[in-house]
Amino acid sequence: MSPLLSVVDLVKHYPAGGAGKVLALDGISFDLAEGEVLGVVGESGCGKSTLGRTVMRLARPTSGRILYRGTDLAGLKGRALKAARADIQMVFQDPFGSLNPRHSVATIVGEPLVVHGRPDREKRVRELLDLVGLPQAAASRLPHEFSGGQRQRIAIARALALSPKIIVADEAVSALDVSIQSQIINLFADLRRELGLSMIFISHDLSVVRHVSDRIAVMYFGKFVETAPAEDLFRAPLHPYTRALMSAIPRLPGSASEGGSRQRIVLKGDVPNLALRPEGCLFHPRCYVMREICRHEAPALLPPDAEPATTRLCACHFPGEGPPAEVETRDGQTPASQTPDSQTAEKTSVS
Repeated sequence: MSPLLSVVDLVKHYPAGGAGKVLALDGISFDLAEGEVLGVVGESGCGKSTLGRTVMRLARPTSGRILYRGTDLAGLKGRALKAARADIQMVFQDPFGSLNPRHSVATIVGEPLVVHGRPDREKRVRELLDLVGLPQAAASRLPHEFSGGQRQRIAIARALALSPKIIVADEAVSALDVSIQSQIINLFADLRRELGLSMIFISHDLSVVRHVSDRIAVMYFGKFVETAPAEDLFRAPLHPYTRALMSAIPRLPGSASEGGSRQRIVLKGDVPNLALRPEGCLFHPRCYVMREICRHEAPALLPPDAEPATTRLCACHFPGEGPPAEVETRDGQTPASQTPDSQTAEKTSVS
């Protein structure tokens, strides 16, 4: 069966003074099946949001293809692009900033129906409020009268107004309290089952992504460095960056470990500047398994040699290799001799 969405060698760069450029997306490729949720995770600044906006065509790709049911969205303009966007909608991080504070909920949720000339707006708004768990009385109220979780439900209702096939959720729960996050995550799960939605779920929090995703793509410096079914990724992460992110997930003392280690991996250096790209493997300046080949040869995103028939991919010359003892810390306690300051460990965390 053909994928619902197929992204092929997607590149997006921005000018950065003079003749320079920031390569925000560097040859991203993936397929999204009908009803599938792909989680995209990585540190801030790695290109996750740019990926979501470019797939939505809120940003124009520099090169590459975005094939939705065989139609390349990358080259669409005007009415053709407007029609395609009805099937791919976005939920943003800040529910208050994405809602017009002067408009009622009925106007906000119904706006896509007006723009696309859909009939029965009032009836559809009532249906959408029911769908996201809001009372009918909410229709006449303004955004500031609602809590953060309720505002995100309004944003989700608006995104569903045109009955899209794909939802791009860009950090859709990161601005919410933990207790409210779980409610919105459960709502997404219910909507997926009820409506058959496909999703690209973007987050910096691996533990959140795990709960909603069938497959997870780990992103670094504008590229995917590992993709795998969610449970496989948590059971045995292959890329050193994935292992470092996973080691930063908070765990209760004495809880069972996943990924083969309870040890916290502290990466060297800072989150990279997208305008300053190292040669060879992009991760090698921070990598604890780095060899000479990593300085000069960029690894391709391929199945690991030990698992040639697997559905998982990893861009590493030494996939699955654990860190040496000198870069590990146990139970989150970092010896002063190994880490120059506490900020290094803090920057590693994506939770």
